Amino acid sequence: MNQTSKPQRPSSRECSNTKLQAGWAFVMKAGAESHPAQGAADILSAVRSACDTIFCRQNIGSPLLGAWTLVLGVFFFAFATYASAQTNPPSRPNILFIMSDDHAWQAVSAYNESRHLITTTNIDRLAREGMRFDHYYVNNSLCGPSRASIITGTYSHINGFYNNDNCRFDNTQITFPKLLQQAGYQTAMIGKWHLESDPTGFDYWEILIGQGIYYNPPMIREGQRVKHQGYATDIITDLSLDWLKQRDPSKPFLLLCWQKAPHRAWEPALRDLDFDHDRTYPLPDSLFDDYAGRGLAEHDQDMTISNTMQLGYDNKLTVPPDLNAKQRQAWTNYYAPRNAAFLKQNLTGKALVEWKYNRFMHDYLGTIKGVDDNVGRILKYLDDTGLASNTIVIYSSDQGFFLGEHGWFDKRWIFEEAARAPMLIRWPGVITPGSVNTNLVANIDLAETFLQVAGAPTPERMQGRSVIPILAGKTPSDWRTAFYYHYYEFPAAHHVRPHYGVITDRYTLAHFYWPDVNYWELFDREKDPAEMHSVFGDPGYAAVQTNLMQETFRLRKELKEPYQDDPKVFGNPPKAK
Repeated sequence: MNQTSKPQRPSSRECSNTKLQAGWAFVMKAGAESHPAQGAADILSAVRSACDTIFCRQNIGSPLLGAWTLVLGVFFFAFATYASAQTNPPSRPNILFIMSDDHAWQAVSAYNESRHLITTTNIDRLAREGMRFDHYYVNNSLCGPSRASIITGTYSHINGFYNNDNCRFDNTQITFPKLLQQAGYQTAMIGKWHLESDPTGFDYWEILIGQGIYYNPPMIREGQRVKHQGYATDIITDLSLDWLKQRDPSKPFLLLCWQKAPHRAWEPALRDLDFDHDRTYPLPDSLFDDYAGRGLAEHDQDMTISNTMQLGYDNKLTVPPDLNAKQRQAWTNYYAPRNAAFLKQNLTGKALVEWKYNRFMHDYLGTIKGVDDNVGRILKYLDDTGLASNTIVIYSSDQGFFLGEHGWFDKRWIFEEAARAPMLIRWPGVITPGSVNTNLVANIDLAETFLQVAGAPTPERMQGRSVIPILAGKTPSDWRTAFYYHYYEFPAAHHVRPHYGVITDRYTLAHFYWPDVNYWELFDREKDPAEMHSVFGDPGYAAVQTNLMQETFRLRKELKEPYQDDPKVFGNPPKAK
């Protein structure tokens, strides 16, 4: 029924009271203005018809009729308001941002990596029903700095969070959750925050303490410490679903469901310990890289599977300390016989590295199976409640991760495995299902994208760009062709030297500059996709080299990076031996 048309009056008796007509005109006008959704108008029309029938059959002609009509109308209009909120989604889409920690794009089956490490059925659904981004990069491949850049839309030198060693996020600065909250969104942050200070801009938050643990994790719920029993990935999902069920349905929502997995030390759920049935995984071609033709930074790092990865902590020769007795028994039942078989072999050299790599893959991918299963739980809830049609779902990671390439694990580098991350977005009615995008898109773009979705203004300090035109299949002609990257933390954790540079659709240029190095490297990823051979200084790449160096300096100036870094940005100095 059209909201402006008159419903049929009872045929048995005509009712012409002008106050009745005026009262209903007021109610219907309010309904049309406040509830353009058809559901509310239908409820109001039904109420009007019912009341008209009552009044006409009783032959009420009192001057109070119009007033009574208004009272009843306002009462039922309040009911219609509630009913409409329950059954009709807000006109602005909801935003559900699921982010994992250290999830390599190589370990999302939608990306079709040659090793076919795992099948991620539920994450792949977002690619099938939405858009897969093949060139999504982060500006500083490290947990805290990347997260700070995501929520602020700025580089590390603007938001002040350079490293995981000595930085604390200034939570008084502008973030997209604050701005969405001000724009009328109901907001929640659940899971791994890892920015030292408390979350702000959220109506509800519950976060892991620091890095968090996989089993029976303590969390902070709006300032109060709480203890949970179970597996972290499941718990974060449970809390997210609970919040969705209890939220105010009259408002659009922003939910950040940020998982700990698959971060080191890669502890799978007990139910998934035997998920791969002792599979032997294909080795990456560069597992035994000798770093020939590259500089000191690559040679002098501390992130190799052979030397850095610990047999006890990383490869599970010791039992995690946070398990309860029942969990510990299930864990031991799986690992103990396999560990005994390994120790009996007394492996050394390449054979030992290959065993460590396979144990690493089992554990790392086991945690991803848990993530994928829980993504499925969330997508099912959206389907079951009818929220899916008006909810943008983003799946991504705070950065990429090395899965044995160059003999490494961890992240940090400008290279493809670390700086590039998976991102898949579903937005029904906007994104063409099954789309693949190859533009250079970055973590600093997400804040401005969410603000545009909400119809909120973008602060001038933000340094990214909304990807909404790209989601609609209309990439702007002036979209970036080079992305600027800058990593700082040294020497903490893995001894990767600070460097900056640019990434294009074909080339990677990096300048390693501190504390004892000053050299450039250039990689042609079309001819050398594994980035094994620097062609910096090769006469055949002279023009490319010059252009990319100029672009690097241009972007540094445009982004207002300081000419020289304060040593504090690299983290705490090494302790004296």
